[in-house]
Amino acid sequence: MKVVGLMSGTSADGVDAALVSIVRKATRLEVEMGAFYSLPYPRSLQQRLLSASVSGTVADLCHLNALLGEWFADAALGAIRAAQLTTEEVDLIGSHGQTVHHLPNGIKDTRVGAIRSTLQIGEPAVIAERTGITTVANFRPRDIAAGGQGAPLTPGIHALLFQHHRRGRLIVNLGGISNVTYLPRGAGGDGLMAFDTGPANMVLDGIMFRSTNGRFTMDRDGRLAAKGRVDSRLLAKLLAYPYLSQAPPKSTGREMFGEAMQTELLSWPQARKLSVEDLLATCTRWTAEAVGTARRWVKGGIDEVIVGGGGVRNRAIMEHLKAVFAPVPVTTFEAHGWDSKALESVAFAILAYQTVMEQCGNVPAVTGAASPRLLGCIVPSGPGWYERLHPGRRRK
Repeated sequence: MKVVGLMSGTSADGVDAALVSIVRKATRLEVEMGAFYSLPYPRSLQQRLLSASVSGTVADLCHLNALLGEWFADAALGAIRAAQLTTEEVDLIGSHGQTVHHLPNGIKDTRVGAIRSTLQIGEPAVIAERTGITTVANFRPRDIAAGGQGAPLTPGIHALLFQHHRRGRLIVNLGGISNVTYLPRGAGGDGLMAFDTGPANMVLDGIMFRSTNGRFTMDRDGRLAAKGRVDSRLLAKLLAYPYLSQAPPKSTGREMFGEAMQTELLSWPQARKLSVEDLLATCTRWTAEAVGTARRWVKGGIDEVIVGGGGVRNRAIMEHLKAVFAPVPVTTFEAHGWDSKALESVAFAILAYQTVMEQCGNVPAVTGAASPRLLGCIVPSGPGWYERLHPGRRRK
């Protein structure tokens, strides 16, 4: 089956699209990368999305949901062109959407108790209509409805692609938020753990945007952070942030480490005395130390740390990670045959495949859900969609 996976992370900087071929052999999936395409958002759209996640009106979210459906569809078509295929040759699309709010810990409501919720936009009906391809989206809500955090959803994919029979591995994704998956030695899921560790590019990008009055949205390659010095007093305060000591299962996002937290950080006397370079250096160290907290909950040895996501290009974070985990080697997804930027979109291609093949996609030991669940909502391409995906099999 040829599947396009679509992903836009908490940094809201664009849509990544990966086209993969998935083949089932016995009890194992074999996944081969076909093409990758990235469609960046204009800065104005990025800022609209970031604002909507904090203070958007119903009208804002309604409009952006449909608008992003168009962007996600364009990204899917870009990946198909990059693979030199036609839409008729592609079987399925899996879209994560754009998270605008994530409240996994619950808000009490009258009569029904604590309500946990998550909201991703990027209308899948638009994607299916523009591409003519069956689309699976809204993966997180089912896990949340079953008592889980709705995140992370990639650990099963990490196990499929990276588990080693002799090496315990910590897989690190550095997006807007950092998350980890621990893969114990050997096959099987015993001992697998995964959770969000805390801040990554989100805080660093926010500091750059504010300190340059919007002229720059990131510290490219970590160049400024590499010139700065880590302030030990500020770092100690950041490491005392309650989320870092919270035991998993746990997940977080812009609600905790977004605009409000960044405003608080920049108002602290310790932070206000620092140069931009020193503040970035301190926060890159905070990111690395937050990832390092994973060791307190991992049951088993870590023989190797493998890092991906956009933050892998930040040399300052990578150097801090090497220091935090020394003497354990720190490598990248590229060293193991996968593109750091593409892997999350690959994951949602696989999750979509699992859904249409009636295979559960969540890992309850990771998310806290009551049991495994089929994830997502399916928007069919049209009549005959089921028979196309299941040749020779009819729906009952």
